[in-house]
Amino acid sequence: MQQKMKHSTGEIMNYVTVDAYRIGEFPYWFHQTWTTIAQLCIALAILYNAVGAAMVSSLVVIILTVLCNAPMAKLQHRFQSKLMEAQDVRLKAMSESLVHMKVLKFYAWEAHFKKVIEGLREVEYKWLSAFQFSRAYNSFLFWASPVLVSAVTFLTCYLLKITLDASNVFTFLATLRLVQDPVRLIPDVIAVFIQANVAFTRISRFLDAPELKRQVRKEYYVGIDYPIAMNSCIFSWDESTSKPTLKNINLMVKTGEKIAICGEVGSGKSTLLAAVLGEVPKTEGTIQICGKIAYISQNAWIQTGTVQDNILFGSSMDRERYHNTLARCSLVKDLEMLPYGDRSQIGERGVNRSGGQKQRVQLARGLYQNADIYLLDDPFSAVDAHTSTSLFNEYVMSALSDKTVLLVTHQVDFLPAFDTILLMSDGEVIRSAPYQDLLADCEEFQNLVSAHKDTIGVSDFNNNISPQRAKEVSIKETDGIHGSRYTEFMKLSLADQLIKKEEREKGDSGVKPYLIYLRQNKGFMYFSFCVIFHIIFVAGQISQNSWMAANVQNPDVSTLKLISVYSLRS
Repeated sequence: MQQKMKHSTGEIMNYVTVDAYRIGEFPYWFHQTWTTIAQLCIALAILYNAVGAAMVSSLVVIILTVLCNAPMAKLQHRFQSKLMEAQDVRLKAMSESLVHMKVLKFYAWEAHFKKVIEGLREVEYKWLSAFQFSRAYNSFLFWASPVLVSAVTFLTCYLLKITLDASNVFTFLATLRLVQDPVRLIPDVIAVFIQANVAFTRISRFLDAPELKRQVRKEYYVGIDYPIAMNSCIFSWDESTSKPTLKNINLMVKTGEKIAICGEVGSGKSTLLAAVLGEVPKTEGTIQICGKIAYISQNAWIQTGTVQDNILFGSSMDRERYHNTLARCSLVKDLEMLPYGDRSQIGERGVNRSGGQKQRVQLARGLYQNADIYLLDDPFSAVDAHTSTSLFNEYVMSALSDKTVLLVTHQVDFLPAFDTILLMSDGEVIRSAPYQDLLADCEEFQNLVSAHKDTIGVSDFNNNISPQRAKEVSIKETDGIHGSRYTEFMKLSLADQLIKKEEREKGDSGVKPYLIYLRQNKGFMYFSFCVIFHIIFVAGQISQNSWMAANVQNPDVSTLKLISVYSLRS
């Protein structure tokens, strides 16, 4: 669980989008490494044939160039690590801001979070600048290396009295031109190696993080009387701390038993359900869970899609069970008001549905899965008192009549209907007994009930409809959704749906996007500099080769002058 806290959603997205990509492109650059070395070896052999022993000076210059780059490579590794850390922090802040944008708007915190994110961008920019400056140094070094190699080689030829004529000079220059591009790619290769190493280290640290040790769960529990059995269990979100989150948990739940969990805020009710799910690390004790589990959280989890997609959740359609589920979860009237019924689109995280509707869709999803054990984390808190009472009777007491249910609730009016009530305080079950027994001799429970005396909505537990009657009502009420009204919905144009097909223009976009890009941050000035310098570079190469061709065998031009002019024009 500590590892889950260390690796945020933003960091995981960075691992997937940035680090994984860099590892993916590494094989290409890896082959670029050995092919460059092979080209250099072949080129050195040709150079030896052209200028003899003077080739050694070429090799020395290349080795010195690589050695001068070694300290900068270490700095690049450090800069890249810091850059990725800064990106993680910035992406985490961005994702949290986007997810909770509604809260930021409510409290008018946009300006503050804008400053925070801009500050994080400044930190990221600092490390990005440092990394790019180090790459610029490498690029300068390796772009200058061909000129240095040729100048030093010609100077060595002059000192060793090796004759320079058109044949060996232009053989030397042509060979040098062939290996020029591979040599100039060396800075990029080094940068990719460093980036891939950093990315591999980060992903390895994430994948090597200790897994949560889940208890062995049996999918079937034929012949087992207790689908949930905990004996002297201690649970802790942080295994290194001395204070456990839950302690002394002894819980034996029979098949079909209804258990209510109540207590003050922060007493460990939701954590107990998480422990049954296997989400909380167990430090002591034994636990056995048998059967398929359905978990309904306090905050509804909704995926982008239709109402039907959210309820089925990938399961095959069973019309009778589906109709019954809609009725039990009080969704029939809501679907009748929607323009496309259960085919209506739900926005991202249910943005276009009320809290109560989202919670009922989530309840319907759990009921449709037909699980053996239902863990309900105060799901009725998002609905009004009347709907809450109806859901409790139809959902918990009727639809789940033969299921094992653990319900966290603050609505004390529902408690008399449960077989057992767990009273929790400070991460411990202090009492476990039926409602009347707790009310008679437990002062803490009496105080809890008294504090909720004004709760609206008293449940009439004696008027639950029979399962057969519920089935009849379910089919009757939901016929409209998949009957004539369903046909009408399908005839309507899907253009009015919330999620529409994205439009994309095709064809040539012209030069306008490039001009807009160049106008940003003095782009035209830098672009002009690049064009001018490139023209000077190409002109210098052409004039250099032309002058060398014209004067290499000119007796009036000395070898030293030949080397000097070549070096200056390079």
